[in-house]
Amino acid sequence: MTPNDTTTLVHLVGFLAGVALYAMLAVMTVRVGGRSGADRIPLATALLGLVWNSVALVIYGLHDFGLPAPVPLLWPWIVALAFSAVGFLPAVVVHSAVQSAGPRRGAAAAFLVRAAYSLSAVAATLQFIDAARGAILPSRPALRILTVGYAVLIGALALYSRRQPGWRRALTAAALAAFAVMALHLSQHAPGSDSWATELLGHHASLPLAVVILYQDYRFAFADLFLKRALTLIALLCLTVGLYQFVAAPLILPHLQHGPAQPGAVAALLGLWALTALAYPRLRAAINGLVDRSILRRVNYRRLRDAVATRVAELDSEPEILDDVCQTLTAALTADRVTWTAGQPPDSAATTVRVHTTDVPHYTITIGALAAGRRLLSDDLAMLDAVALNVARRIDAIRVAHERYGRDLREREILQLATEAQLTALRAQLNPHFLFNALTTIGHLMEAAPDRALQTLFRLTSLLRAVLTRSDAALATLGDEIEIIDSYLSIERARFEERLAVTIDVPPQLLALPLPPLLVQPLVENAIKHGISPRKLGGRVVVTARASGDDLTLSVIDTGVGVTANELAARRTRGIGLANVEARLGHYYGTAATLTVRSAPGVGTTVELRVPITAPALVHR
Repeated sequence: MTPNDTTTLVHLVGFLAGVALYAMLAVMTVRVGGRSGADRIPLATALLGLVWNSVALVIYGLHDFGLPAPVPLLWPWIVALAFSAVGFLPAVVVHSAVQSAGPRRGAAAAFLVRAAYSLSAVAATLQFIDAARGAILPSRPALRILTVGYAVLIGALALYSRRQPGWRRALTAAALAAFAVMALHLSQHAPGSDSWATELLGHHASLPLAVVILYQDYRFAFADLFLKRALTLIALLCLTVGLYQFVAAPLILPHLQHGPAQPGAVAALLGLWALTALAYPRLRAAINGLVDRSILRRVNYRRLRDAVATRVAELDSEPEILDDVCQTLTAALTADRVTWTAGQPPDSAATTVRVHTTDVPHYTITIGALAAGRRLLSDDLAMLDAVALNVARRIDAIRVAHERYGRDLREREILQLATEAQLTALRAQLNPHFLFNALTTIGHLMEAAPDRALQTLFRLTSLLRAVLTRSDAALATLGDEIEIIDSYLSIERARFEERLAVTIDVPPQLLALPLPPLLVQPLVENAIKHGISPRKLGGRVVVTARASGDDLTLSVIDTGVGVTANELAARRTRGIGLANVEARLGHYYGTAATLTVRSAPGVGTTVELRVPITAPALVHR
C-alpha cells in the first residue's frame, strides 16, 4: 500500500469512528434526559463533534479520492462550519467542567466560561471571513487564537477547579477538547501533504475526548455498542491488510496483472475473501469475550443460566424462586434493584420481563436503573428471556406437583371413606341374622340353663361393644381380631352345642401384629353359615395364624358341606362377605395380599389369607 492509500484509510476509519462515537454520545445524552437544561452542554458537545467528523469525512474524502466539491459556491462556508464546530468544542467542555467542579460560583467561573466562548466565537468569525474572501481554509489566525487562548485557559481552569470534587475528571475532558483544536496546527490540510501519522494526530485528535466522556459516563453502552464493534473491525482490517500485504500482493496479484488471469490465482484470491468472511464471527466472539471480562466485568451468561437453573430446581416455593432470581440478576446486571410482581407490571419506563407460566398468576420481573450508563442489549435480553423461561417451567412443575399431591390426597380420603363405608357395611351385615339367632339361643337357654344364658349374653355384649366401638381410621391387631372371633364362636357354640367344635391356633407372639379390623371375622361367619349350619352333624371350625418370612398367613378351615368349583366361583361373584374382604385387601395392601379359597363337597372349605407383616396403608388404585 502506498502512503497516500494509508492516509486515505486513516481518514476514512478515523472520521467514521468519530461520527459513530459522537452520535452515540448524543443518543445516550438524550436517552438519560438530554431535553433538560442540565444536559444541554453534553448534548452540545456531542453535536459539535458529530458536525466536525461528518463534514470532515466529506471534505477529506473528496480530497483523497480526487473528486470535485459538490457545491462550489457553498463549499467554503461548509468547511468554515466544520472548523468552527471543532473550535467551539473546547468551549462547551470548559463550560461543563466549570459546572461540575463544585458548588462554588462567582466571577471567576463566569469569566472562564465567557472567555472560552469568546475565543471560539472569534475563531469562528475568522473562519467565515476567510470563507467569504475565498482564502485557504482553515484560517491560520483562527487556529493560533484557539491554540494560545486555550493553553492559557486550561491553566486558569486548573487553578480554579483544584481541590474541588471531580476536578481531575472535568479538567481531563477540557484538556482533551483543547488538544483537539491545538492539534489542527500539525496538519497542512492539503491532499498528499502530510504523512498518515500527522493526519491521524492532526485531524482525529477529537476522538480521545469522545472516548473519555463515553467511558466515564456511559461505560457499558460505550463498550457494548462501540468498542466491541470497533475492535472487531480493527482486527478484521488488520487481518485483511496482513493477508493482502503478505499473501495477495507477493503471491497472487502478479499472476492477475499480466496476461490472462490464471484460474489458480483467482481461486486463491476468492479463498482469501472466504477466509476473511469466515474469520469475522470468531474475531467478534473473541473480542466480545475480552471486553466483557476486562472492561465490563460482565458475568458469563451461560454459567449464570446454569446456576439459576440449578438454584430454582432446589426451591419449592414460588416466592423463594422469584426472590432468589431477582437477587442474582441484581448483581449480574449491576442494577440498583430487580423486583417481581404478580400480574401486569406497573406503568413505568423500567425494563420488564414476563414470566409466562401456564396458569395464572403470571409474574413480571422489573429491572431498575443500571450502573455506569449501562442499558440492556440483545445479549442481556436473551439471558433474561432464558432465565424467565426457566423460572416459568419450574413454577409450572411446582404447581403440577402440588396439584397432583392434592389430587392424591383427595383420592386417599375417598378410599378411606370407601373403606370406612365397607366396615360399616360389615357391621350392618353382622347385626340382623346373627342377633336374631343369638337372642333366640339366649331365650332358649334362659329356660334350660340360666347360667349359660347369662354367660352367652355377656359374650354378645362384649362382641357388639368390640365391633361398634372400633375406630374407623385406626388399625386393629391380630389379638383384637381373635378376641372378636372367639366371642362370636362362643355364641355360636351356645346355639349349635355339640354340633360345633372350635379350634383357634394363634401363637402369642403374633397377637400384636397390625391388621385391618373385621378382616377374618366375615370368613369365620361364612364357615358357620355356609359350611357347618347346613350339615346335620355339624362340624369343626379351625382358625390358625402362621408367620413365614415377611408374610402372615391366616387360615379359616371348616369341615362343613363344601361346594363344587362352579358353586364356589358363583359364591365369590355374588357373595358379600368374600367380596368385601377382597376389596378391603386391595385398598390396604394393593397386590401384596392374596385370598385363596379351596372347597370340595363333603370335605369342607379352606380360606387362606396372606398379608404382609408390615403395617398396612391405603394403596392408590
